[in-house]
Amino acid sequence: MEATQTGPGASSLDRPVEESVVQRMVEERSLLTASFFDHEAERIAGLCSRMADRFADGGRLIAVGASPAAASDVRHVTVEFVHPVIVGKRALPAIGITSAVGDLTAQVDMTASAHDMVIAFGIASDAEGALSDAIAIARARGCLTIAFDELGAEAEFRAPTVDAFIWQELVETLYHILWELVHVFFEHGFDRALSGAANPGSSGFLYPFLTGATQDLVTVTADVARSVVAKATEVRDLRGRTLGAHGADVLARVAHLLQTKLSAGGTVLAMGNGGSATDSMDLVADLRTPPRRTALVGRRAWDLTEDTAILTALANDVGPDIVFARQIIAYGTASDVAVAFTTSGSSRNIVAALGEARRRGLATVAFAGYDGGRIAAEGLADYVIVAPSQYVPRIQEAHATAYHVLRSLIG
Repeated sequence: MEATQTGPGASSLDRPVEESVVQRMVEERSLLTASFFDHEAERIAGLCSRMADRFADGGRLIAVGASPAAASDVRHVTVEFVHPVIVGKRALPAIGITSAVGDLTAQVDMTASAHDMVIAFGIASDAEGALSDAIAIARARGCLTIAFDELGAEAEFRAPTVDAFIWQELVETLYHILWELVHVFFEHGFDRALSGAANPGSSGFLYPFLTGATQDLVTVTADVARSVVAKATEVRDLRGRTLGAHGADVLARVAHLLQTKLSAGGTVLAMGNGGSATDSMDLVADLRTPPRRTALVGRRAWDLTEDTAILTALANDVGPDIVFARQIIAYGTASDVAVAFTTSGSSRNIVAALGEARRRGLATVAFAGYDGGRIAAEGLADYVIVAPSQYVPRIQEAHATAYHVLRSLIG
């Protein structure tokens, strides 16, 4: 199943952007994804191996970011490592540091230890060079450092494009792959240390090339590099299926809806759980403070995952199913648009919030995975963009492309 359109009056919207524009944006991403991961596969595989060694020695992953968009990546990578979405994966220690609670450099100085890894999201000019300073402190401590700009990190990846949205999507795929494949090396090394034999353990069903005869580290690294390329191909394929002809048409209609609502003074109210909460964070960041090298203007948006006091109060006093619905009651008006992210398409608190939004006259948009879940099956949102996959990281990557393209269309 792909994107769907439901709800009274939805078909009456004009389509100001041809679906071919969306598909051209998707094709550009496909070409860059292929070339970037083909070129970097061996280096990424080697980095996974080094990270596994650090985790095995008691190290932690420390993610750092200054800008609002970078902060969403910080939160995304930490939740992936601490709360793995694949049954049987180890929970690995990851800490997020953003400028929201103080100086980045000082926080890294207080936090980083020799066995840790520091991954910096953002560009050198963020927070007046604080990222470069944070990387310098981490390297002096003996940390493995990773960055996506010229920050002086040990492992730096450079953007193959000036489009900040596309680069952020490539970075998201990269850290998803680091998370997926570090487990292969961690389990490989851990089992070898115990028994002298390589065993993929709980990762075997995902990485069949590791099963069977014992393999040396060089062979495993080469196989993992091939897996990097294969995963990048999966990303490209899912993007194409998510934003094919029908999905592109629906996304163009959503763009027109948001242009109309926002121009009339409306607000986007975004929500999601876990990794999808970071999609909510990123969409709101992109709407409020679009990348510098674009002609996009700031738009009204509110992230319903942002206020931890409200979330924890509602979850503790009433229950987690109403954490978004209660905020819709407090903030929502008929001028607004509720935008929900849920990889399952059936998250109870998202379903409840969409129902409340409908009752109050808000327009509703959902980004879902699998077959769209309850939201698509029961027509619970006016527009549904479905990434037809059962694998959460790939769904989230397709969602990132969809809402980044949407942001570009809104202007």
